[in-house]
Parts: sequence; C-alpha cells; structure tokens
Amino acid sequence: MNAAVDPGELARREAARARPAREKQERAQVVSIGTRVHRDRVTPGSYEITQPILFKGHTALAGSILLLRAIAPSLVAILSLYVIIQINGLTMTRDFRMLSLIACVLAGVLLQQPRKATTQLLAPEFPAVVGLMVRWGAVLGILLAIGYVTQESEDFPRRVIITWAAVTPVLVIAVTYAIHALARRFIAQPRNSRKVVFVGCTEASMSLAQRLRRHPELCMSVSGCFDDRDANRLASTDLNLLGRFADLPKYVKDNGIDAVFIALPLRHMRRMQDLLNELSDTTASLYFLPDVFVFDLIQARSGDILGVPVVSLCETPFHGLRPLAKRLMDVVFVTVALTLLAPLLLAAAIGVRLSSPGPIIYRQRRYGLDGQKITIYKLRTMYVTEGDKFQQATRNDNRVTPLGRFLRRTSIDELPQLINVLQGRMSLVGPRPHAIAHNEEIRRLIRGYMLRHKVPPGITGLAQIKGFRGETPRLSDMHARVHYDLEYMRNWSLWLDFKILLKTVPQLIRSDKAY
Repeated sequence: MNAAVDPGELARREAARARPAREKQERAQVVSIGTRVHRDRVTPGSYEITQPILFKGHTALAGSILLLRAIAPSLVAILSLYVIIQINGLTMTRDFRMLSLIACVLAGVLLQQPRKATTQLLAPEFPAVVGLMVRWGAVLGILLAIGYVTQESEDFPRRVIITWAAVTPVLVIAVTYAIHALARRFIAQPRNSRKVVFVGCTEASMSLAQRLRRHPELCMSVSGCFDDRDANRLASTDLNLLGRFADLPKYVKDNGIDAVFIALPLRHMRRMQDLLNELSDTTASLYFLPDVFVFDLIQARSGDILGVPVVSLCETPFHGLRPLAKRLMDVVFVTVALTLLAPLLLAAAIGVRLSSPGPIIYRQRRYGLDGQKITIYKLRTMYVTEGDKFQQATRNDNRVTPLGRFLRRTSIDELPQLINVLQGRMSLVGPRPHAIAHNEEIRRLIRGYMLRHKVPPGITGLAQIKGFRGETPRLSDMHARVHYDLEYMRNWSLWLDFKILLKTVPQLIRSDKAY
C-alpha cells in the first residue's frame, strides 16, 4: 500500500536533487584569477606588455603633455624655418612650403623621443641629446638627397638653410627640456604618486625599489615588502619589512596600496596563485617581477610573440639593424687594413715560403657563429700542422719556426683572417675561435662555454685586451677568457668594438703571451 506523499515534501526533495547540479554549474562559471585559461587562438596584442601606470591623477593632462612632446620636433622645425625666412626678408614661397612639409614629416618620424612613460618622465641625458643630433643629421641628409634628385637645392638661399640646420636641433633640445620640466611641475607630484609594496624581498625587488627611490619623478612611493622569512634571514636591504604574506591583503585594503609587485621565485608558483586570488578582493594593480637575477643573463629583454609575453634570458646582441651596422664596420675597416697592410702581408708570405718547407697559408677548422664549423686562414708558423690531437703552442715550442716566433709574437700570422672577415666567417671583434679539438675539450669543463658562439668569432676581443691572449695553461685562465667573452656579448655596442680595436695594438706591444 502506497503512503501518501505531501506535495510540499515532494517539492523539497526535487529541489535537493537539483541543488548539486546547479551548484556545479555555478562553480563552473566562477573562474579563479589564478587559474590558467586556455584560448583556442591568440590574438596579437591581447597580451601586449605595457608600461606600468606611474601616476593616478591628472591622466588627461599627462596625455596632453606627452602629445605635445610627440609633435614638438615637427612644430619646432616648421616654426624655426618660418621665423628665419621672415628675419631674412623673404616670402614663404611654394618651394619653402614644400620644404616645410617634408621637414615636418621627417622630424615627426626621426626625432621622436622614447614613447615609454618611464623614459619620458626621466630627465633627458647626454646620450639622448647626442642621439637627437645624429637623427637630425639624418633628416638633413635625406633633405639634401631629395634636393639633389629633384635639382631644386639651388633654389634655396644657402644662408637660410645653414642657419635653419644649425638652430633647429638646439631649439628641439631646449623644448624637450622645457616639456620635461612642465611634466614634472604638473604631473610628478607627491599627491599623484602610487603607493607600492613588494611581495618577496629578493634581489629583483630590492633593485627596483632602490631605482624607484632614486627617481621620485616616476611617482611610485615604496612602502615596504612582505616576506615569510624573519628580518634576520633576509639580505641586507633598505626595504621595510611590513609583515608576512598572510598580512598582505589586509594591509593593501587598510593602507590604500595602489600597486603590488610580486617578486617570488618561480618555484613558489602555487603560493603566487593563492596571493593573486586573495588580492582579487582589492583594487590594487598587480605586477609580477621575475627574479631573473638568478640566471646568468645575456642580452635579456622582454617582449611578445604573437601576443604571448616572453622574457629572453640568453640571446645574441645582434638583432634589428645591429648586425648590418657591425658588418658595415667590418667591411670598411678590413678594406682599409688590407690596402695598408698588403706589402707587409706579402713580405711575410715570402718569408714563410723561404724559411721552411710547407704551405704559406695554414688552414684550420674552428667553430664559428652558432657552433658551425668554419675554415680560418693563418700564415704557417710551425714545421708541422695540427693533427687529430690539439696542443697549444708553449714558450720555446720546438714546433715553431724562427720566423714563426716573430710572426706569432706580433700577430702578423693572423693577418690572413682579414680575408675571413670579408667572407663573413669572422668579425674584426669577437670571441677568439679555438681549434675544434680544443673546443671539445674545454666545453666539457666550463659551463656556458658554447654561449660565446652566439656571436661571430673575432680577430681580437675583450679577453685579448684584458691580457688573456695566447696560451691558457690553467683552467682558470680559460675561465677568465670565457668570462670576458660573455661580458662582451652582454655589453656589445659599435663603440665597444671601436675601443677594443684601439686598445689591441698597445696590448700586442706589451703582451708576451704569444709564442
């Protein structure tokens, strides 16, 4: 016999059965801020890395000042030309209007200041001024080329053009400094600064905190850091320890913190996700500060690939126009050097031929760019050539010919490598290539040794001018050579190459390590 069922009880049972499914559906709709979300496709720019927001007030005014700074070079170029024309009692002809238009476009493109807010709020430094002068020279060069092609350069009064060319860069620099002062006067004020804290007292957080304190114009006021370690276990730091990680959310809420820089090591990713979830209940901006100082960085930089952010930890310094600039420098210098040194090279080749039997040019296989095998040329300085087993030349080595000692001492035996530079196998400046047998022996003993092959090998290098030339009887000597090779990669510039070339000749005279 069936018992009667109360309709109200039946409704409650149905609701109870439906509740788990409804709660499961609701939970599926809630996505934790720390949960990784997979997308079917990546839209370029969807993860674009942007500069941190520096100030929290006067954003419209800041935008106006930065816009003024962007258009200032073009305005100065046009107005200075107009004023100089008026001072000389001339009229604004069609040719002058066309010149103004072209100059406006070129100045707007080539004389632009850095677009990053952090750079724009910092005072212009001497290198920036020099760079602006160089770019203005490029503007003038393009204008002269246009005038030469159109055969209209003679239509402009030389006095007006020379005065305009000399006055405009000075005015652009003056206006840049004036706009910078204006930005600091109205934007970079204490009331506009953002309060920031750091999570994790690491080398990265301490480095950023020190830089922010040295540049108050960036409007970021450092309150301190949070760390689960006691103060006596932390490295010496000026950061004020505000509490443990568990104290962070409440502190952010109670003290109006605007930005939180999370500087936890990558091994604490789970703890980082927990912090992100806890901080999602605040309005603070969150930034991840990767502790890249734990890596041996070479040419580190951040960017994105198809919208996905990446951080380069080890990369070649030659990207963009840099390899072209280095190649042009190599070709020009080598062409001049071969022209001047041809008689010396010919005399040395004749001497090698007459002094001992064997070939004039000694060809040797070595590792080049990206570890690819290349053939380099040297004047033969030994009675025998290299076999399967490599042995470095030593003092009073009986394999070296009498003439060979002089050629090795003065590095004249290396002159045929200028041909290798013209071939593109080598560069004038870079890590010295070692014999393949020697390379294979050393790469097993020194960590990071093969990184030196991320740049073209050179005839001379930073290690050579630092005294690590010739024989390396101790492993510590090779360690030092590799250290300077990697330092060269970290700090490469055309100016560094030029300085190394200038210091090579005096080093050759003083050094006694080549035998």
